[in-house]
Amino acid sequence: MCRFIRENALSLVLFGLFLASAVGQALTGWHANLEELRQHAEPAIAFTDYLQSGHYLSAVFENWESEFLQMGAYVLLTVFLRQKGSPESKKLEGDEEEDADPREARFDPAAPWPVRRGGAILWLYSNSLCIALFSLFLVSFGLHAVGSTMLANEEAAWHEQPSQTVFEHLEEADFWYESFQNWQSEFLSMGVLIVLGIFLRQKGSPESKPVAAPHHQTGR
Repeated sequence: MCRFIRENALSLVLFGLFLASAVGQALTGWHANLEELRQHAEPAIAFTDYLQSGHYLSAVFENWESEFLQMGAYVLLTVFLRQKGSPESKKLEGDEEEDADPREARFDPAAPWPVRRGGAILWLYSNSLCIALFSLFLVSFGLHAVGSTMLANEEAAWHEQPSQTVFEHLEEADFWYESFQNWQSEFLSMGVLIVLGIFLRQKGSPESKPVAAPHHQTGR
């Protein structure tokens, strides 16, 4: 057990922080929604009902959507684009280990089975990280759209306004405002990390260049 924790400590801590934050969001969101319902003279809802409400689903997947978009874009853009001096970028010239043709390792018994299989399976495996991240983005985007529509319809009912379908809601500026306000912050934070990594250091972190490395050096 100790070995398992040591070998997986980073992911365990991050998922632990995620769960704690998710519980905190759900509980505080429930109480905020109860107050909003009280102000509109609407009946209170149970916590389990809140977890199925537009208020909760829209807020959760609005954030997940932007995170997966950021990660997918980052992985894809770093394949083709460079930033001199940043540890987040490949070197300006020459190939690196991740650029190697996986077909050359087809007969390596230690290679993953898609590499040994080749063909379309290898192509999918070679692009599986981007495919997974953008798929998670699309799922989160769809669930955000559903949750946001539910929330808009709940608020419309309070004011005796007609409800909308998801496709009708996608034509509303409010939905895209919700998305763009998160997308811009994700791209900003990614750009800031890339540029600050040129000049600043964090001893012991693989996301930073060595403390004594010159600013112009690119690499991990």
